[in-house]
Amino acid sequence: MGFDLARFQGTVDEELICSICSGVLEHPVQAPSCEHAFCSACINEWLSRQPTCPVDRTPITSSELQPVPRILKNLLARLTISCDNAHCGCTELMKLEVLSSHVDFCEHNPKRPVLCELGCGLVIPKDDLKEHNCVKELRAYVTTQEKKLSEFHDELIEQQITLSEVRRELSFVKEFLRAMRSSHPAMRAIAEQFEKDEVKRWANTLTKARVSRWGAMISTPDDVLQSLIKRSLSESGCPVHIMEELMRNCHERKWPAGLASLQTRQRQRREYDNYVCRRIPGKQAVLALACDNPHMAEDLMTEPGLVMIFALGIE
Repeated sequence: MGFDLARFQGTVDEELICSICSGVLEHPVQAPSCEHAFCSACINEWLSRQPTCPVDRTPITSSELQPVPRILKNLLARLTISCDNAHCGCTELMKLEVLSSHVDFCEHNPKRPVLCELGCGLVIPKDDLKEHNCVKELRAYVTTQEKKLSEFHDELIEQQITLSEVRRELSFVKEFLRAMRSSHPAMRAIAEQFEKDEVKRWANTLTKARVSRWGAMISTPDDVLQSLIKRSLSESGCPVHIMEELMRNCHERKWPAGLASLQTRQRQRREYDNYVCRRIPGKQAVLALACDNPHMAEDLMTEPGLVMIFALGIE
């Protein structure tokens, strides 16, 4: 339905009036051939009973309705109208284009959301304040949240079951590829490519990191620290076929020549900023994977990559 004509200041052009409801056009659309304009709700209700234009009886269906021209929208937007809440005491006049935003925050709007100041802190419609009961509302709120939590818990269990099934299937595929690689030379390249693609997919789930203090790298991490890093890698989804190798590469005895000694590390420190590093979740450590670092020299990279553990300096 259109806007009540009595709410507008001045004369409203008849082209802006809906011929069905005799109000000013609201959400206007037009017929494709005759271009007569109507309120969207009015014309759709009309067409549900008879598929013709109300003005000249031209055949038309709801799917054929089109947006009105921009000039008509601009003329409507410039009309001056009174607030929807005039009957509640609002005396404001505004352009039609800002009516909806004004109504939402109008102090006379009985449905305007307000904060309860009696202690519960809930946001409720203004006209519900008189009958508002904090205890009752809080109980209803807690019940609703408990229901949502229960639904979330059920959904989480279903997702975990699905994830377990996917992991089992993936594990089966991996074992199959490994078996085929060892028994059939033609499958070796396929299996190796599958494993490389798996590493890339996993790497893309990790956020990139920047090392600001290369001198804080721990060259000989103890067993406890290595265990913590390995657990974090596992929880992040690190492919099993590279995890043990990555952990072996976290000790300086497995580092490439460019990292093998303190003197070498000090001499080539500027080169280290070229590493593409990924953060190991929750730890002061990064990964420099070979798939991310084909640009690095051979003496600074090894397959499948390096785990670098730091005392500090990770961003």
